[in-house]
Amino acid sequence: MPRLVPLATYRPPRPCARRLGATICACAVGAGMFVAGCGSTDSARTSSAARGTLDVVASTTQLADFAREVGGAGVDVHQLLRPNTDPHEYEPRPSDVKAAAGAAVVLRSGNGLDDWMTDIVERSGADPAQITIAPEHTPVKVAGEPEGDEASRYDPHWWHDPRNVEAAIAAIRDAFAQADPAARVTFAANASAYLAKLHALDRGIAACFARIPAGERKLVTSHDAFGYFANRYGITVVGAAIPSQSTMAQPSAGEIAKLVDLVERNHVRAIFPESSINPRLVRALARETGASADHTLYGDTLGPAGSAGDTYLKMERANADAMVRGFTGEADRCAIDGL
Repeated sequence: MPRLVPLATYRPPRPCARRLGATICACAVGAGMFVAGCGSTDSARTSSAARGTLDVVASTTQLADFAREVGGAGVDVHQLLRPNTDPHEYEPRPSDVKAAAGAAVVLRSGNGLDDWMTDIVERSGADPAQITIAPEHTPVKVAGEPEGDEASRYDPHWWHDPRNVEAAIAAIRDAFAQADPAARVTFAANASAYLAKLHALDRGIAACFARIPAGERKLVTSHDAFGYFANRYGITVVGAAIPSQSTMAQPSAGEIAKLVDLVERNHVRAIFPESSINPRLVRALARETGASADHTLYGDTLGPAGSAGDTYLKMERANADAMVRGFTGEADRCAIDGL
């Protein structure tokens, strides 16, 4: 059985050397040097107002998508994580620190997923309004992992339950309205329109899984990223190739053997690779057990532009369709229109 190669760990670079009133600061990242603006929140908001847009920095692909939906043409969103990339592999770029220096609002995912955002904001020298979605704004919580490299009280993948996204949209709307009161009505209207689509998505996914007998909704994935989704739609999580909510973990030979046994005893039809994780181990498990590995899920990240998962709504629709197809051996699909 092949061994999973552990992902590179994030090591925060040395802090900026700052002086009171300085407008720039030199920061070291790896072997290179870059210069980032150390502006104030007031100057950032003044700059945004002058352009007629609100400067926003979002740590994850999901938050950036939510920000664009709520803000519309009234926001300029700088997204730190790229599509189909793992949050654990993130390394700061000069453009990210510069964006944080000029941001009026910074959106953070929380629950330990993007703790590196603290370092980015500190290096920027600015003091933007920072909104951390989880756990403060997530009504549904799934237990996290108390031990390990990225221990957290709650599972960080909160967005896989639309009820949490509903609360996140409200928090983002309110943060934008506070930063730009003149656009309050626009932000509220955009949020309401998005919430209508979110509710339609939730109802549609629930209807798709209701057609499948509960005993056939058995999920095995690359890593344990779908606890919220499974909890919301009555799916049994049998196991994961990486038995952790973090991709930093590395499965032992014993854990892999145990998962093979679970898959075979539970007659699992499909094992689902994830878009941001090397599928090699999942495909090896599929060959060993006779399950399929033909349907990829979006776990930690949205997909690139033009893909089936390039927005949150499309991502969850694609995930539901992939699971339904896998659970039923291609006998059924999940089609949700209007998203």
